[in-house]
Amino acid sequence: MTEKNRSGSPYSPEYFYRWMLTIRTLELKLKELYIDHKINGALHLSIGQEAVPVGVCAVLNDEDKIFSTHRSHGHYIGKTHDVEGAVAELLGRADGCSRGYGGSMHLYNYAKGFLGGNGIVGGGISLALGSAFTAWYKNSGGIGAAFFGDGAANQGILHETLNLAALLKLPFLAVCENNGIAATTPTAKSTAQQDRTKLAKAYDIPALSADGSDVEAVYAAACKAAKHLRSGKGPFLLDLRTCRWEPHCGIIKDTRDQAELDVWRNDRDPLKVLAGRYPEIFTAERTAELENEVGGRLEQAVGKSLNSAAPDLAEFKNNFGV
Repeated sequence: MTEKNRSGSPYSPEYFYRWMLTIRTLELKLKELYIDHKINGALHLSIGQEAVPVGVCAVLNDEDKIFSTHRSHGHYIGKTHDVEGAVAELLGRADGCSRGYGGSMHLYNYAKGFLGGNGIVGGGISLALGSAFTAWYKNSGGIGAAFFGDGAANQGILHETLNLAALLKLPFLAVCENNGIAATTPTAKSTAQQDRTKLAKAYDIPALSADGSDVEAVYAAACKAAKHLRSGKGPFLLDLRTCRWEPHCGIIKDTRDQAELDVWRNDRDPLKVLAGRYPEIFTAERTAELENEVGGRLEQAVGKSLNSAAPDLAEFKNNFGV
């Protein structure tokens, strides 16, 4: 789409809304399928954080490589737009993006520059540094990006990565989804300094904070980061303040103050924030149309996947030497 929004983005408000809505609708459906025992294993949802992957990934191309976390669905859709591949993978089908082998935490799509989630907290950070090094070595103009939470920001690997990225001036983009909770531990109880931009300053790396509930604010910050990264000036860190509405995963009780969460749900919902800025675009009629389009695509993907073949165990053993 070419219609510009008020911040000067080449993306229309509908583009941002559509893909945030797609992530939201997908994860709500995944929650249903999980409760219905059609998805196995732990399921980590990012409902409420949709503006982060959509806004950041809008400045990246297929040659830019990103590494996700255990909470990877939104990042995958934001980077690849591959709804069908994600649904099939989460349902454990052979036509999934990881051929049904990976599941929720191990979505993968090399062609679109999505190099996987990670069950290890902070595990994708140094891997993204490897992609940044490759882009620097080949002088390709590409970016290696890592998404991580504020809990993972306490991992030593982040400090090691920032130091090396700054030393070699690598195009490494660090994206902190600062949602105030590390699994079930409030960040305020585990972290002396919650402003993650100060981590970057320790290594003389530029950084920006932005409202992670405002997709246009995220996009604007990501644009500044990408311009810096592609200029050969080295790494950049984004500290995006957001909130996940769901528990850590489907099998863990949420002990947070629900009244505080309701404030985020009611006042800082990324979809409502964007729609409220453009009431002339997001009329009740147009919003309903988008919901029907996105919901229809998702229901079709789920129906197809439920009738698709499971991975072949013999092929799996042959491919992976099990």
